Amino acid sequence: MSIKQQATKSVFWSAIERLSVQGIQFLLSIIIARLLLPTDYGLIAMLSIFMAIAQTFIDSGFANALIQKKDRTDADYSTVFYFNIVVSVVVYLLLYIVSPFIASFYDEQALTSVTRIVGLILIINSFGIVQQAKMTVVLDFKNLAIASLIAVIGSGTVGVWLAYSGYGVWALVYQSLLNNLLRVAFVWIFSGWKPILCFSRDSFRVLFAFGSKLLLSSLLHTLYTNLYTLIIGKKFSSEELGYYNRAFTLAQFPSTNLTSIIVRAVYPIQCRIQDDDEQLKTLFLKYTRISCYLIFPIMIGFCALAEPIIRILLTDRWLPAVPMLQIMCITYMWDPVMKINNSMLNVKGRSDYFLYAEVWKKIVAFSILFATMPSGVIVMCIGLFFYAFADMGIIMYYCKKVTNITYGMQFRAIYPIFLLSFTMGIGIYMLTFFNIPLYLQLVMGILCGIGYYIIVSYIFRFKELTILYDIVLKYIHRRK
Repeated sequence: MSIKQQATKSVFWSAIERLSVQGIQFLLSIIIARLLLPTDYGLIAMLSIFMAIAQTFIDSGFANALIQKKDRTDADYSTVFYFNIVVSVVVYLLLYIVSPFIASFYDEQALTSVTRIVGLILIINSFGIVQQAKMTVVLDFKNLAIASLIAVIGSGTVGVWLAYSGYGVWALVYQSLLNNLLRVAFVWIFSGWKPILCFSRDSFRVLFAFGSKLLLSSLLHTLYTNLYTLIIGKKFSSEELGYYNRAFTLAQFPSTNLTSIIVRAVYPIQCRIQDDDEQLKTLFLKYTRISCYLIFPIMIGFCALAEPIIRILLTDRWLPAVPMLQIMCITYMWDPVMKINNSMLNVKGRSDYFLYAEVWKKIVAFSILFATMPSGVIVMCIGLFFYAFADMGIIMYYCKKVTNITYGMQFRAIYPIFLLSFTMGIGIYMLTFFNIPLYLQLVMGILCGIGYYIIVSYIFRFKELTILYDIVLKYIHRRK
């Protein structure tokens, strides 16, 4: 099978896995959000920084190191497996001990018990990190899709029932626990891999040499991303944090998932051809354009239709989240550019450049955060928008150092797509000024946006439209 065929197949199954799972999870979260209060989501969001940092320590960059390493062995996999479990237990015990201090910090006493239960997810996840990495290496996204789908449907159904039964924040807690438990169980079943009784110091040193830099980079990024929830939860209210959390989640949903589909599927293939610079460059630019072609119109359309979306999906009590959602949609539409550049540094084995880039990015990021913090949540969201461009500029610079891909090449690749998406967004936004029912605004906006995007893409011969059309045709043909 050629590189092109491998990439297409892996992107296809990665898309099935992410979109089916995340789509169902998204719908279930909407149902639960309609049953719960913004303060319930605010309580869970308060823990996000602690859980995210803890999970980063547990992985320690080893999953990426395993995928990047060409001559990986069972000793490598088993070493990482045992390391993950030991670290997860230690981290959970620390979280258990400090949970009363977390509750005291936010002045929310319920957080003590919530933290201790939610923290069990760390130990559960540690049992599945290696199996998931191994399935990614062999491009087994089909079974990953099945495992995740079973987990999200089972846990989501329980979560809806608990929310309807009046369990409040505990509906979110138990749903999350069950989701992770089911996913790890089925990943074990489908991967077919079992650890051997081996912990290799040599293997640990080699993997940690690469992964440790990714660990530091991830810690910086995780700390920064989740610092917003910590500051908003402490400085403002759990209700306002709930609005921010829902806006953040909705804005990230299409961008993060679609980008992850492509990056996760193409990364193992890029690692196989990491020494062929011309082939890497071609693949890089092709999938940057495809990512932006898919994500830009969705994010701009989401921004234009933010108010009817919030009012229909979450009800009018979530209206304060509308301006936050609009700003963050435009912010996170640039995610594919940043993440595909990040991926290229890992492909080339330059986790040192990855770390340097992250340090410079976070110097800018923390400066913007502390400058905007006194002015309120909306201004903090605007700060995120400006940081997105600083992030792109810095990561592109380091990517250029290890490849012959320049700023000009990347901007020329995505500029026509941005212009097409922007003009589409203006047209959709104009519909919201008409005095028509919300549902009609939403349906007309979506249909007009899709129609305009496809017609203009066809007229100006966008290659991405042909590529996606061919993929759909092949899928239909296989189904027959």
